[in-house]
Amino acid sequence: MRPGLTRAGWPARMRHPRTGAVAAAAALLVVVPLTAPPALAGAATGHPAAAAHLAQPQRTPPGAGAAAQAQGVSEGAGGPVAGGPVVKGTAVGGPELAGRGIIVHYPAHGARRLPSVPASSYVIADAGTGQVLAAKDPHGHFLPASTLKVLTADALMPVLNSRATVVTSALAADVTPNKVGLVKGRAYEVSDLFQALLLISANDAAISLAQATGSYTRGVAMMNAEAHRLQADDTVARRPNGLNARGQHTSAYDLALFARQALTMPEFVRIEATRTAMFPLYRRHSIELFNQNTMLNTYPGDLGGKIGWTTASETTFIAWARRDGHTLVVTIMHCVPLTEMTYAAKLLNWGFAMDGKVNPVGTLVRPLPAAHPAATGGTGHGGATHGSTARRAGQHRASGQRAARLVQPAGFPVATGIGALLLAALVAGSVVIVLRRRVRGGNPPGP
Repeated sequence: MRPGLTRAGWPARMRHPRTGAVAAAAALLVVVPLTAPPALAGAATGHPAAAAHLAQPQRTPPGAGAAAQAQGVSEGAGGPVAGGPVVKGTAVGGPELAGRGIIVHYPAHGARRLPSVPASSYVIADAGTGQVLAAKDPHGHFLPASTLKVLTADALMPVLNSRATVVTSALAADVTPNKVGLVKGRAYEVSDLFQALLLISANDAAISLAQATGSYTRGVAMMNAEAHRLQADDTVARRPNGLNARGQHTSAYDLALFARQALTMPEFVRIEATRTAMFPLYRRHSIELFNQNTMLNTYPGDLGGKIGWTTASETTFIAWARRDGHTLVVTIMHCVPLTEMTYAAKLLNWGFAMDGKVNPVGTLVRPLPAAHPAATGGTGHGGATHGSTARRAGQHRASGQRAARLVQPAGFPVATGIGALLLAALVAGSVVIVLRRRVRGGNPPGP
């Protein structure tokens, strides 16, 4: 019996011959369960991030079993080995990117060797030309951690009104760890939430921004739709903050797509280059946010970056930098913690030195055509507007219906379950009344 249906005296009534209809109705409710969106289902028993930390990262790039080979560099037992085989197959951005080892085409003369990086996957790409200069297991599936927040910004920043406000829900206020400290029931501006999201990787801000679209589920669906539009086919988003979730994953290649798209948004670029900002946490009380990416202070030409970490994902990192008219993107996944910035700097140095000298191993594909409707203002509970944002979210989501289906809950929707509950109660009540009338008239109850 479902716990929500348990009440005093129920077993005694179940044994009464006239209440077989009630038992049938209860059985019907078991067959037609009430289901909630993934976020609400998790909230019922506490935030599931801790359990999700036990999940292991996946390492299954598409096309890994293809037979074709090309000359490049593959990772051997003793480290990178020049001229080794690289597996080819069907992969977004070029067949060589299906390889699981290190992929690079050194020039005949003047080659600078790639640094050895303690990470399972990485990509070095020119954001302007889209050329992938070198990579390691670029399409391998790994846990994204907070680097997924770049996709959150890609999907939501163009459609949410920066001046609109969002009322903090219990789900947002209660999330842990790493939060700005949003207060339940208090409204915050979208622009401030994006600053908290990108500067200190605030998980509570990510949830509020998703809910600003009209609902948490709609916000996550928009992320999957945007991933589909960017042709980031290795990505499945389950949570806007990137905390581990069953079935959620991305790749170093997809992170490079997210980074390249983010660099086209002036507000994103402005926030990423911000070292400190004030966040109005309470009325007449603000706190100072400090950018987590210390490469802004240490690496010449750095434009910003996004760090992610959980126990299972280890460290994930996206770095952007610009020198001599070239903007490079480096993405690193499943890296030894606290080494990510050191090795991102080494990969960037290699990229700036070899950009234009190495033959690319693939390309960052362009997004599929899509138009973002202009955002409008307004204030509301649980959403940034009274309805215009929700309509824009639906239009944006339509471009990626296949991806949006990934976040739909299993079973029947909540509305269907509630309808079944009411129908079962009406049927049970009617049958009981009829049976009572028959008993009063001398007819025995049915079997």
